[in-house]
Amino acid sequence: MASTLQNALQSKTVREGERYFLRIRHVLARTGKSRSALYADIQAGSFPAPIRLGERAVAWDSYAVDDWMEARVAMSRSGS
Repeated sequence: MASTLQNALQSKTVREGERYFLRIRHVLARTGKSRSALYADIQAGSFPAPIRLGERAVAWDSYAVDDWMEARVAMSRSGS
């Protein structure tokens, strides 16, 4: 799963710091969440909602996912 994203990062098709779309398998790999936990958090408003790419395709903004991850690290370190 994550190897596809890692390969893209290594091949420079996706550059670090650049905004891109993450498909669900990449979001799950990056966050360590299960699919059901991810969608429950979206419903609860505690995880960014996906962006519709087409009739049957959604993806997440890489910046929004990164921001969510950074907030989790900050909360963990502050003891909240």
